[in-house]
Amino acid sequence: MKAVAPVLYNVGDYALAKNVVELKGVYKSIHDHVILHDINLDVCEGEFLTLLGPSGCGKTTLLRLISGFEEPTQGTIRIDGKDVSGLPPHQRHIHTVFQSYALFPHMTVFENIAFGLRCQKVPPQEIKERVTNVLKMVKLEKFAQRKPSQLSGGQQQRVAIARAAVNRPRVLLLDEPLSSLDYRLRKTMQIELKQLQRTLGITFIFVTHDQEEALSMSDRVVVMQEGYIEQIGTPRQVYEEPSTLNVATFIGESNLFEGEIIKIGDNKQITVNILNKQREAKSSRPYVPGEKVYVLIRPEDVRVWNQHEVNDTADMFAGTVMEVIYKGTTVDLIVRLTNNQTIAATEFFDEDDDRLEYKIGEPVWVSWTPGWEVVLPHEA
Repeated sequence: MKAVAPVLYNVGDYALAKNVVELKGVYKSIHDHVILHDINLDVCEGEFLTLLGPSGCGKTTLLRLISGFEEPTQGTIRIDGKDVSGLPPHQRHIHTVFQSYALFPHMTVFENIAFGLRCQKVPPQEIKERVTNVLKMVKLEKFAQRKPSQLSGGQQQRVAIARAAVNRPRVLLLDEPLSSLDYRLRKTMQIELKQLQRTLGITFIFVTHDQEEALSMSDRVVVMQEGYIEQIGTPRQVYEEPSTLNVATFIGESNLFEGEIIKIGDNKQITVNILNKQREAKSSRPYVPGEKVYVLIRPEDVRVWNQHEVNDTADMFAGTVMEVIYKGTTVDLIVRLTNNQTIAATEFFDEDDDRLEYKIGEPVWVSWTPGWEVVLPHEA
């Protein structure tokens, strides 16, 4: 199997890339209960796209619609420009890697991978060549004669991916394939899976509820909530520029404050009243003075200062340390402000920095760099 050169994208390139999968106005209902609402999504050639959201948001249902295991109630699904409505899974040139891997326990690794090719009556010599090539890609050529029970969880996953990849699908669908692995192996497999996708040059659509997994592996992330697509963007976009409150609170840790727009300035500059202090912020959204908003600050953007370290506290908030959580490379702090609202801060740990030796009950000052806030419309 010859590897296809992967297509690498920068931000903004997706509008110019070829679409492999297109979903237009897709709905899915079961017994009058709408599971997916008006899904519009284009998946690009060679892209690693992740469907991210909590359990029950419709991720797996969307994957099953693309693969052909279910049909949409309304809307169209196109693969390479062709409407695949009513087309069974084996005719869509799409393969799925399930969470359970579904390997045949009585077959060797080689036989598991070759199974689909034999069903297609591919000549034996071609089967041998294609299976051998894909085994090299997933670094399992030395395990060809082993049974699945003789492999680790990560190796079994690679066999499942190889079995799908050997058929040269246009798109590979992966339904939470890492969820059953332990933490260390999961981290290793995230890197290997992304590298494998680049080597194969196959479009991956990956389903997960793990935010860190989605951010670290994907070219683009589709954030879903209750059957709707909330936002589509690069990992950096969905983390640093969330479009809705749902996205902001689901992706990563966040501190959320209620605020009010005081003034609209030039160059996207706005003034927001937060906890009775006026702070400068930036936003591309159209706001008006007096409008209620939410202000989100990530814990890593928050700075905590001992009281004796600062002289000018005009832009700071007074508080008391409630928790100190040492995590090796970072120290997490929970600070209760004077209005009884808590704020979380994450600081990199430096054993030579006495400033990080906070104590529970210690009075401190809290601040963050102006412009690092995310201002979102106030939602009921």
